[in-house]
Amino acid sequence: MTSTFRQLALAACLFSALAAKASANDFPTQERVLYVQECMQTHPGNAYEMISKCSCALDALAQEISYDDYMTLHTATLAQRIAGERGASLRDNAIVGKEVKRLRELQARAYKRCFIETSAK
Repeated sequence: MTSTFRQLALAACLFSALAAKASANDFPTQERVLYVQECMQTHPGNAYEMISKCSCALDALAQEISYDDYMTLHTATLAQRIAGERGASLRDNAIVGKEVKRLRELQARAYKRCFIETSAK
């Protein structure tokens, strides 16, 4: 009985560790929907196929980066698109540029993993 109890305790610890790891990079549903919509808009094609591929890309991205880090990188990317002087100061900022480059590299790996064509982009 002691052996069974130890096995159950070990299994419970293992499952809780796996659950913690799985939820550590879990993106909120709304952000998942927005990511997939943006991906589909950027990569037109068969809607059903692209929903699957873009969802796959987000899952691959979430395996490499936490949601909070993603939001930092995504915000930096959006900030660089601001027109005028404010945007220029962000586009010329090396730290912001490094963040944008990192997100692009992560997304490129995710797209490749999920068979999303990027040459037409």
